Amino acid sequence: QVQLVESGGGLVQAGDSLRLSCAASGRTFSIYTMAWFRQAPGKEREFVAAIKWSGGNTYYIDSVKGRFTVSRDNAKNTMYLQMNSLKPEDTAVYYCAADDRSWTVVPVRGSEYRYWGQGTQVTVSS
Repeated sequence: QVQLVESGGGLVQAGDSLRLSCAASGRTFSIYTMAWFRQAPGKEREFVAAIKWSGGNTYYIDSVKGRFTVSRDNAKNTMYLQMNSLKPEDTAVYYCAADDRSWTVVPVRGSEYRYWGQGTQVTVSS
């Protein structure tokens, strides 16, 4: 089992920055991929970014490329999401996810991740 805890959400204005953290515990040695998803009110959960735990390869949805950066600190078992130039449409609950299975195509569906955090609210005002 892997436990995930997010932190760092908050209320900011458009154009501001925030950094989310996701601390993993438990069987962290088994993690292959970690990812960020988000869910806005009335919308389905969507993939935002992912990172391969060992190699550090990163993947993003088009709407956040150039603004968001996903990274990890293996020693601290923590993943980060640096969010710059935030827009009101980035408002959502952000969830951290992890999985221990290898892949050839980066997993972008929620069903492909075994472990989830509780979520942290990000609100961007215009």
